[in-house]
Amino acid sequence: MCFIETVYRDNPTKPDHDLIPTAVFSQPEIGTVGISEEEAAKHYAELEVYRAEFRPMKATLSGRSERMIMKLIVDAASRKVIGAHILGHEAGEMAQLIGVSLKAGVTKDDFDRTMALHPSAAEELVTMYNPSYRIVKGERV
Repeated sequence: MCFIETVYRDNPTKPDHDLIPTAVFSQPEIGTVGISEEEAAKHYAELEVYRAEFRPMKATLSGRSERMIMKLIVDAASRKVIGAHILGHEAGEMAQLIGVSLKAGVTKDDFDRTMALHPSAAEELVTMYNPSYRIVKGERV
């Protein structure tokens, strides 16, 4: 779209490379948007890290052993979600939708106020109410 705007509509436009959702369509799938925990620790005084590892309900009902891991990285001062990382089925699809949210400046409180869609793996993103751990001045506490 930037090329079309620039070349055909005489409206010079540069692409925004911030918060690009990314997926690796492996088995299991990986979906990510925003910065990693390690990178965030270099730039923020205090982080809250919300992490969940679980067996999705469809795996439980079918007897499959697949698991998922989800992580939200939150700037503790602003409560803004600055990273989201998912490993498991449909992680790429979830990363695309979370990308819209992060681009809009969503906070952890926005996630907490969102009704969970049950039964879905994505509901875990809005039901992680307490941080798994904190990182203060680069150190995990």
